[in-house]
Amino acid sequence: MATVRLPRVAFLCGIAAAYLCAFTSLYLQIPGLYGRDGVLPARKMLRFTGKTLLDQLKDSPTLLWLCPSLGLDTEQGIELICLLGIILSFTVLLAEPLRDSLVFACLWFLYLSVYQVGQVFLYFQWDSLLLETGFLAILVAPLYLKKWRAAPTRLHDNITFWLVRWLFFRLMFASGVVKLTSRCPTWWGLTALTYHYETQCIPTAVAWFAHQLPFWFHKFSVIITYVLEMVVPLLFFAPTRRLRLFAFYAQVLLQVLIIITGNYNFFNMLTIILGFSLLDDEHINNWFGGSKTQNPEKPGFLQRLQALAVALVELAVFGVLVYGTVHYFGLRVDWEKWTIESKIGFTFHEFAHWLKIVTPITIWIGVISLSWEILTSLVNSLSTRGFIAKLWATSSWVVFATAAAAMFSVSLVPYSFIDYETSTSLPPEILRLHKAVDRYELVNSYGLFRRMTGVGGRPEVVVEGSYDGQQWKEIDFMYKPGNVSLSPPLVAPHQPRLDWQMWFAALGDHRQSPWFTSFIHRLLQGKTDVIRLVQVDESKYAFIAKPPTYIRAQLYKYWYTKQGTHSSLNDWWTRQHVGEFFPSVTLGDPNLESLLSENGFKDKASPKRIIKDFLPSILQMTRKQMEPFSGEVMIWGLLTAVALISLLKTLTNRKAKGSRLKPTVGKAAGKDTSTGEKTDVDGRRKEIRQTESKMRPPSDEHLPASIRKRK
Repeated sequence: MATVRLPRVAFLCGIAAAYLCAFTSLYLQIPGLYGRDGVLPARKMLRFTGKTLLDQLKDSPTLLWLCPSLGLDTEQGIELICLLGIILSFTVLLAEPLRDSLVFACLWFLYLSVYQVGQVFLYFQWDSLLLETGFLAILVAPLYLKKWRAAPTRLHDNITFWLVRWLFFRLMFASGVVKLTSRCPTWWGLTALTYHYETQCIPTAVAWFAHQLPFWFHKFSVIITYVLEMVVPLLFFAPTRRLRLFAFYAQVLLQVLIIITGNYNFFNMLTIILGFSLLDDEHINNWFGGSKTQNPEKPGFLQRLQALAVALVELAVFGVLVYGTVHYFGLRVDWEKWTIESKIGFTFHEFAHWLKIVTPITIWIGVISLSWEILTSLVNSLSTRGFIAKLWATSSWVVFATAAAAMFSVSLVPYSFIDYETSTSLPPEILRLHKAVDRYELVNSYGLFRRMTGVGGRPEVVVEGSYDGQQWKEIDFMYKPGNVSLSPPLVAPHQPRLDWQMWFAALGDHRQSPWFTSFIHRLLQGKTDVIRLVQVDESKYAFIAKPPTYIRAQLYKYWYTKQGTHSSLNDWWTRQHVGEFFPSVTLGDPNLESLLSENGFKDKASPKRIIKDFLPSILQMTRKQMEPFSGEVMIWGLLTAVALISLLKTLTNRKAKGSRLKPTVGKAAGKDTSTGEKTDVDGRRKEIRQTESKMRPPSDEHLPASIRKRK
């Protein structure tokens, strides 16, 4: 059984980095999103009705119920939670003893506490993925039973780490399946990527260049996406190591391509982190030039035969993969045009029938793979020497094997959503167990890019303000497209949550996004916290001197400029006006007042408290220090600080180790020139020999003359 100590360490560090990005990004947006004058004040999500704390936690598992006891309002409570998350995840990245199960449990519950009141701005798949992955980190991380002592090798590590691999499989396989089960014509026509680069929420500048690639290449890229998301994940459970490594690097390639063409915050980083479950210690050692076996033994005949058989099986797998891709997608090279022609060679009903067969098979593959890990761990536990050690190893095996089986069973409920018959055939006991833990976000269903939006042009909401209702000026956002001449930004791993929701709002009517009315109302009021969601540098806000008297929103269709045209020299986008998205309103407007009342935004906020207590004062001071920084600057600053401190620690440790082992002048001859004591060639005194000589009885020649005579 391959050891997974190094992949486990990499996984835990990666989760800590994801928490750091998530908490930091959210912290900077709290006042504008959830403050007393924010878009969706968080105070409305918690109703203090006099229930006991235990009853309140059952209703909504969040630490924000403790805010009144600490003298904090809900907004300040969210800020405190995010700051604790930032500090804890930052120190976890630097201090190995803090990569502990209890610490990761704290990080998970801190993020869950914020998630409970996050409303629409926190209801993204990557938030759910972070909570599920974070809970698995609690099981994967060691529990330090003795203070500051490294945990011993745990024989159940492969069991808990397998759950990470299963989550990775569910995420990728479901993301591929939903593209076809949605019956989206662009995915079935292999044309989705001809729209994706310009219609995704916040594209990067590289996406403009990717959009200019040939049409046939976009179709071929869709096929590669299908293969990487629906076929390659099956190799996650392959018995041969090379197939798992191939699957890992294939998924990393996909995520890297997504990162450079789109801003998907910490999601792609989190996906790569899940991929560490496919690695082992030997492979990670190879990354850092680990020492190889000196003069390895020549393999025997049976070993060579086994290696040959494994190689043939792997070649057969790759052959089937290539043949299936060519056959089912009708790949053909047109040598005259130097293009690749492609077309899906199956129908929706044939795919649905295939999915009906494959989904139960994947579940049984999971059952067999997990059972193998559990049985292997049991054998190793029973082989442990010593009664106490064997009892401890076996007891740990029972606990973690049970936990893994329970987590696997519960995950079948959201996973089986991809196939109706499989979902309805699950045992009722599993459904009841899932219902009992559903509020804790332990397992979730996934499926990204289900349908391709913006086929007729990217819909975009442009907010405009005016002082007289005649001359209108556009309000530019920091990240989302607006000004056609501004280059698409690089934002990840920060997530500007208002910009993301603006993208979703443009896909429908403004009444389908009630928060938009509150947003317009706050801009009319000139609330600084909300303005900072639009522009961190307030000097770039169009109405910084005085709030606009009127505000409206227009709907546009955006397209990338075409390479080689005159417009592409100066502009990144072209656009066309579609119509009105939100009517012109002003403060006190009956239409605005009606919409605010209809969506519950008319209740008066509690009077602002005068901050005198120590904790609220600290929170206010911290907020003022961090206000000038944007989310991406703050996140990359913290990650850079972690990298520099880690590098400094490594160099210091190497220098200290080298000074202990380096021989000094005069010791090469085997004698310390200062004391005359015998030394080894590496400079260390022969303390062991001296100790042995002290314990050995002296010989007669070393005894005094009087004693020798007496003898």
